[in-house]
Amino acid sequence: MRGVRPEPVEGSTVEGCAAIRIFTGISISHTYNDAMKKSSYEGKQDHIRNWKTPAIETFKNIYADRDYEIHMETSEFTCVCPKTGLPDFAQLVLTYVPDKLCIELKSFKEYLLAYRDQGIFHENVVNKILDDIVAAIKPRRARLEGRFSSRGGIQTTVTRDYSIKPTRKS
Repeated sequence: MRGVRPEPVEGSTVEGCAAIRIFTGISISHTYNDAMKKSSYEGKQDHIRNWKTPAIETFKNIYADRDYEIHMETSEFTCVCPKTGLPDFAQLVLTYVPDKLCIELKSFKEYLLAYRDQGIFHENVVNKILDDIVAAIKPRRARLEGRFSSRGGIQTTVTRDYSIKPTRKS
């Protein structure tokens, strides 16, 4: 009969240690201290907030007296996994209400190309791009959604909202 039964494993007397012996006789031991070890990802993203990306060019919004939405999508966004170096693919969906400035599309395409060889986590992609958009055009509201293709069977969607009057830190 196969199953899992907790039982003491020789050499697992460290406080906070959990051990499982599978009836096949294989022992698996894990200490809570293992979880406290430095992650292999640690430090790989420290530069992202200060990473100098290309400028996003803008043009004057001649209808700044009106609230209207601009919706942009691209299914060709690529970046690189910071750990494996393998490519990541995403669909980015940007919706914003401009104030005095709008995003010039060609420069935005060129801006997005800067990520092609950048090792960056999905969460950081969305936050960095929206930070740069807000800095360039200061929209009344903006929402960026990154729908990253499945990697290892897990599909990731990261969404961030921004408004001039945030209800919480944006």
